[in-house]
Amino acid sequence: MSLDLNTIWFILVGVLFTGYAILDGFDLGVGSLHLFTKNDTDRRLMINAIGPVWDGNEVWLVTGGGALFAAFPEVYATSFSGFYMAMMLLLVALIFRAVAIEFRSKRSSRTWRQTWDTSFAVSSIMSGLLIGVALGNIAWGIPLDDAHEFVGSFWSLLHPYALLVGITTVALFMMHGAIYILMKSENELQKQVRGWVNNTIIFFIICYAITTMATLLYVPHMSATIRQVPTLFIIPILNMLAIANIPREIHHGREFRAFLSSCAAVALLLTTFGVGMFPSLLFSNPEAVNSLTVYNAASSPKTLKIMLIIAAIGMPLVIAYTSSIYWIFRGKVKLGSHSY
Repeated sequence: MSLDLNTIWFILVGVLFTGYAILDGFDLGVGSLHLFTKNDTDRRLMINAIGPVWDGNEVWLVTGGGALFAAFPEVYATSFSGFYMAMMLLLVALIFRAVAIEFRSKRSSRTWRQTWDTSFAVSSIMSGLLIGVALGNIAWGIPLDDAHEFVGSFWSLLHPYALLVGITTVALFMMHGAIYILMKSENELQKQVRGWVNNTIIFFIICYAITTMATLLYVPHMSATIRQVPTLFIIPILNMLAIANIPREIHHGREFRAFLSSCAAVALLLTTFGVGMFPSLLFSNPEAVNSLTVYNAASSPKTLKIMLIIAAIGMPLVIAYTSSIYWIFRGKVKLGSHSY
């Protein structure tokens, strides 16, 4: 794999979407677990744990989409038109999650709050599921004609493998979110969440094992690159070690280290996904020759070069901003007069 401009942008787009999965992943995980808490104070604590950061985390998704549009416009056009209904459902889910966070505590009515609690949880689960279904279809392959146009339908995207990846993504986000809440909470809520963590880890590991077996059996092209370059097998090994380290750190009371291990697991999972996909961005199934790759779907070399200069200037600023927000709002979450 030569490190040309096309490959560099494949990596950069992957980094942006990985950043989104790590940061907004725990937001969606917190939302997915929201209804497991019955106490109003605990629900407010969970929302306020992500309150200062959830909207900034979504910036990584917008930036990733913008980078995809500029670097690989044909992939952007095909995916957004082919996945139009799924994209609209994801957008609606993300909007309702945001509205639920902002509106939930505006009134003290029990019915009002329960309605928005349900909206928050359902929209979070739907968002994670739809993101996973999209990843499952990208790995499995979607039907493209010789003009690189999607020739399937919305219902054709909901096949068993895509749904399996979707459920695995929800499980991953639930584990990630539970660890984040464990790190940010204290007292009774932390004791309650500690039990959630163990269950979400078990749920994720079961889903991950089933998805891995299904991928090896039914999606063999996803392991072709690792078979050709055996040294890349270190990536899934590191991924398994990161997952295995999570319960170890939690057992020793090191919640922050457990959260870092969870972040590493998300990053390594998506790295494994990216390695399996390369050089394809949208794999065509059954006509693999119609696939969109980093070479036949990229912008001109001049465009990629100019964008790389802009990214070199902008990325440190985004990282610095994100880091500063997490530093400012570090520590245990507290309820105040301006809390959600």
